[in-house]
Amino acid sequence: MATADTPAEKSLSKDTSAHVCVIGAGIAGLTTAYLLAREGKSVIVLDDGPIGGGMTARTTAHLTNALDDRFYELERLFGEEGSRLAGESHTAAIDRVEAIVREEKIDCDFERVDGYLFLAANGTLQVLEDEMPAAHRAGLTEVRRLDRAPLESFDTGPCLHFPQQAQFHPLKYLTGLARAIGRDGGQIFTSTHADKIQGGSDALVITTSGYTITADTIVVATNSPVNDRVAIHTKQAPYTTYVIGARVPKDSVPTILLWDAPANLSEPYHYIRIERADDHDVLIVGGEDHKTGQQHDGAQRWGKLEQWTGNRFPMVEEIEFRWSGQVMEPVDSLAFIGRNPLDHDNIFIATGDSGMGMTHGTIAGILLTDLIMDRTNPWRDLYDPARKTLVAAKDFIEENANVAAQYTDVLTPGEVDAVSQIAKEDGAVLRKGLSKLAVYRDKDGVVHSMSAVCVHLGCIVTWNAAEKTWDCPCHGSRYDAVGTVINGPANSNLPPEEV
Repeated sequence: MATADTPAEKSLSKDTSAHVCVIGAGIAGLTTAYLLAREGKSVIVLDDGPIGGGMTARTTAHLTNALDDRFYELERLFGEEGSRLAGESHTAAIDRVEAIVREEKIDCDFERVDGYLFLAANGTLQVLEDEMPAAHRAGLTEVRRLDRAPLESFDTGPCLHFPQQAQFHPLKYLTGLARAIGRDGGQIFTSTHADKIQGGSDALVITTSGYTITADTIVVATNSPVNDRVAIHTKQAPYTTYVIGARVPKDSVPTILLWDAPANLSEPYHYIRIERADDHDVLIVGGEDHKTGQQHDGAQRWGKLEQWTGNRFPMVEEIEFRWSGQVMEPVDSLAFIGRNPLDHDNIFIATGDSGMGMTHGTIAGILLTDLIMDRTNPWRDLYDPARKTLVAAKDFIEENANVAAQYTDVLTPGEVDAVSQIAKEDGAVLRKGLSKLAVYRDKDGVVHSMSAVCVHLGCIVTWNAAEKTWDCPCHGSRYDAVGTVINGPANSNLPPEEV
């Protein structure tokens, strides 16, 4: 966000229609719109923020077929053929991004790079020994084991080399996609909130301003679907992930991607890349994830990243950027892309990126275009949102038990007893009789008070001091400091309520 601006588009100001209405102008939404427009479909894209203003703007933009949850785990969940299709689809996504960059002449710093999976401090060699043959069976036959990654600052120890990965600047890429969509007759409307989404023979989208878009097909590409109250949200969980951007001397770190592998996939992990600037470079390091809304220690998470980075990259001069993002983690590791379950056949969704948003978002564009064009696609069943992966039942039960436990917050006392205890630019939950209020005091001391009950399914939101947002600990809905919704599955604001 500090190094690129996406084009400013106008908001919708009249009723209109199109073959396809895409809700969400991130990488999944714009890739889908771009490919459909190339097929001759009339396309309208809506976003209640700017282009790329959601999680696409916050990604560290690794374009990789080295899946976070490991190929040996995908084999356990989906079998050898499923793992192969997963590897094939992510490889195809990198290739498609490269082809679009070349065809549309998009200046987005796209670059092929090598990736290296090395062991975390508590990692075991068994992870690498299991992963390399599983990657080969998945079609990634060029993956090989090395004694160490090509770094001078620290010895990674044994690692797996994944060639032909890539990185790019996602907002510059979306700018190119938006330009091409407009050229091909598509329309993009920003600052336009989709308030009602209805499928079936009379499919339509009604905006908060009251304008209606009629369409043959609707695609909901909002990171977490805003058209679905339960079906998908019991099958994935929201996690907050943290990132720092550290200033380092020019060319002191090679242009590679790095990921460490803990002994257990549920333990903290890290992901690293380098971004070139004019007179220095920025080392981007992320990790230290936790369930959204269930921890309140963002500053400490960034501190852990800084310590971890300083111990391995002593050339760090200062920390230039700190930010966080939200990752939707499916219980079985792969995204949900296709027709929305328990809904009309003409509503499609893309969600559950599992830390692989740039490739999963591109896969969504390819797969949804094929489905809408009524073409066969070998990845359809693998990513089907209606799938049931029985071997992931234990994770499904654990995640939903965790959600159920959050509802006890309805009965607990408030975090503070009075508004006077809330500092400027801070927030807290207060009890008011039988209800709870989310109260924020702005920099001028003005108090903003609203219901603390998430409008999705009734959990009590918590204050995120690091990003100054209200986060739902159940399904990851997020609101800004004054209660405006900024992330689904909630699709409306926290209602004002006087303290």
